Amino acid sequence: MLISREELDSRLPGAVRAWLDEALAEASHAADHPGADSGTPPWELRFASAGRHCGLEHADSVRALLLVEARAGLPAVTRLYEQGTAAERRAVLLTLHRLELGAAALPLVEDALRTNDTRLVAAAVGPYGAAHLDAHGWRHAVLKCLFTEVPVEALDRLGERAHGDLELARMLRDFAAERTAAGRAVPAGLRTVLDLTAPAPVAAPTSTSTEEHR
Repeated sequence: MLISREELDSRLPGAVRAWLDEALAEASHAADHPGADSGTPPWELRFASAGRHCGLEHADSVRALLLVEARAGLPAVTRLYEQGTAAERRAVLLTLHRLELGAAALPLVEDALRTNDTRLVAAAVGPYGAAHLDAHGWRHAVLKCLFTEVPVEALDRLGERAHGDLELARMLRDFAAERTAAGRAVPAGLRTVLDLTAPAPVAAPTSTSTEEHR
């Protein structure tokens, strides 16, 4: 879960806050002066070392702040994702919805969903994935969560996207049947999602009495 700068300041010691101040200043400078740095921008080096300086429990939030402050574009987020560790990739995925990228970064989400790394799968089905995956891709993301045992609660906008999706319901039943036939347990979350796919009941028409027409 990402936390705000204010929350970070309340948890980090003074020396680490000073490091973060410098890192964010470098990110802001890069945003205001695109292309000014030759080679790797300093803030990207800070992005990579955030866990070492700020602690692993705060690394995602620090990296998210850096991406937002730098107003990172598609080349930067793609580079940081492709060259990064799993933890750095997760931070990129968690921050995509806070950047002005439209659907351009969707290949990063699709790449994460091809892995079996539950940290990446869970991050890929967050707000950005929910907003930009098409129906086919989103259905397979749901199955990926079930297959890798990522809790379905990680799926952003689950109720909205699953509602009335009869094709998703069919896929879920097929998945459950395959697991049962193989003697494997059906994930508990499958029933949760399957229940959400049911269309809303159609209200019966209200009869109007003869007296109301007089």
